[in-house]
Amino acid sequence: MGASVGSSGPVKAEPNVVPMIDVMLVLLVIFMVVTPAIAAGFSAEPPKGANLKPHPEEETDQVLGIDRFGQYFLNKKKIENASLADNLTRIYSTRGDAILYLKAHSGLPYEVVQQAWNIASRSGVRVVAAITDQVGSPTAEGEASAQNP
Repeated sequence: MGASVGSSGPVKAEPNVVPMIDVMLVLLVIFMVVTPAIAAGFSAEPPKGANLKPHPEEETDQVLGIDRFGQYFLNKKKIENASLADNLTRIYSTRGDAILYLKAHSGLPYEVVQQAWNIASRSGVRVVAAITDQVGSPTAEGEASAQNP
């Protein structure tokens, strides 16, 4: 009738992983919701065209983006439209090259693109290069259209 005092075997040191798994699942859901919002940033559908040079990929390349609503993005960071001239003047006052790549949504009125182009030229930019989507080489397209009249 006596109760046994003490342990009946070795002590088991097993961590309780259920709370850790719960926390990890909550973090997973948070990251799944937040990541697309962070990556969204700037979205534009540029016109189609055959490019001789690939899109700018160097860290020093300056890219001005204009989305379908006319909002400006400088190097994929949203800026106020009124501050475009100040930002470009600050950047190009210290640079040796004066090249700006322009990527605009294909559905924008040309006046919006021309206005940004004019602001850039007054702010120290000497060359504005338009970025288009790659569709292939001009010779390949010419041959394809010749074969399919």
